[in-house]
Amino acid sequence: MKKIFATTALALTLPFAASAYAVSDAGCGLGSVLLEGKEGMPFNILAATLNATSGNQTFAMSTGTLNCAPESSLFAINSFVSENMDALALDAARGEGEALDTLASLWGMDDAAKAAFGETAQARFQDIFSSEQVTSDEVVNNFNQVVSEDARLAAYTLS
Repeated sequence: MKKIFATTALALTLPFAASAYAVSDAGCGLGSVLLEGKEGMPFNILAATLNATSGNQTFAMSTGTLNCAPESSLFAINSFVSENMDALALDAARGEGEALDTLASLWGMDDAAKAAFGETAQARFQDIFSSEQVTSDEVVNNFNQVVSEDARLAAYTLS
């Protein structure tokens, strides 16, 4: 009797639960662009699957494209700095390197700005990596301050 009651209750409530989530956001990425305006759980699942399996969601979040908000780019910058502090410090001290170039790309800089970013990072290294105990959040804020004060890079200041 308990099984019949539980099955009946589930059968009666499941359609309402499914419809409550049928129009949820699948996140940004190619799926959200291709299926924009489509509603319903099948489209949501398809969009989420497209985003996850093709690897474009990571790219979109890093570059702020494919319906990913610029805040996503800030998240990517913070994550990258947090995971690559040592390599970034070495590259900033030299004024060039893969970690510094990747950070400039995440920041959305073109090639000319990347070169200026490297020069500025080297010249202002002490301002960016202000102590041995500096946190990744402080490094991002310090980079942003340095970028905002450089006329060649000011357009890339994070808001």
